[in-house]
Amino acid sequence: MASFQNYIVKQYVRSARNITLSRKHHEDINKMRRGFELIASRHPLPDNIYFKRFFIGNMSAAWILPHKLSPKSAMLYLHGGGYAAGSVNTHKALIAKITKKAGIAALAIDYRLAPEHPFPAALHDAVAAYEYLLQQGYPPQNICIAGDSAGGGLTLATLLYLKQNNQPLPAAAVCISPWTDLAITGASVTEKAHKDPLILGHLLSEWAARYAANEPTTHPLISPLYADLAGLPPILIQVGTDEVILDDSVRFAEKARQQGTEVTLQVWNDMIHVWHFHWRILPEANKAIKDIAVYLQKQIPALQQTAAAGINMP
Repeated sequence: MASFQNYIVKQYVRSARNITLSRKHHEDINKMRRGFELIASRHPLPDNIYFKRFFIGNMSAAWILPHKLSPKSAMLYLHGGGYAAGSVNTHKALIAKITKKAGIAALAIDYRLAPEHPFPAALHDAVAAYEYLLQQGYPPQNICIAGDSAGGGLTLATLLYLKQNNQPLPAAAVCISPWTDLAITGASVTEKAHKDPLILGHLLSEWAARYAANEPTTHPLISPLYADLAGLPPILIQVGTDEVILDDSVRFAEKARQQGTEVTLQVWNDMIHVWHFHWRILPEANKAIKDIAVYLQKQIPALQQTAAAGINMP
């Protein structure tokens, strides 16, 4: 049974949606982005976090480091926001919470957004950030790529791009409520519409068209569900039962497993889209983040050594 706090979170999210997602988009896309930033401003960083802005070429990025960490490991985090909104700023508190729990450095980026910069701009930025980590001396076996929502889909697209171009793959990936099907064919889009307090199903097609631009939404690097999923590193997927894109996770996991990729799928009862954002009040968010930390410590050698040394991450 879900916590009482979950009921409060759902009511809050439904109200916040009226600020960020209910307006018609092209003329109001900047208002939507400002709405995301306004909500994010209410979520400060956890204690004992080092945050430093810098640039990778022309791309704004940030290091988010916990007080205690393994110096040999890094997580590239790709924020959500329908490929049209979101930023390092909107997601830095969530990223910081994950880094504290796992004891890992995080690199977060402000990848280019649609419609100004449609596919493949965001993908190219994600690949550039991964290559930056390699250039900084992080071995691929000590890197994970993580993301939520559109960022979760972008995480998977990045893995596919690296595989297709014979580049070294990271140790693992973590996808929170990933958007894997921009063709929007999952039954949950309609079946869960009455339960999802955040995503309005009819807006998904607008976001998808904005990002895909002149490419089909079934392009495998736009919608990883349609890709050849063999040969990818281990993937953790966390998704809630009350999400309109629930089927994006379930179908991706089923297909990836059939093609030989190791996928750990966690379906959380009564949880909403990226419930992890609400870790300050929601017990299920903290449990999910802890599960992410445990998963990363199993997949990344440097984190295994840190855990074996008895260093507790607050």
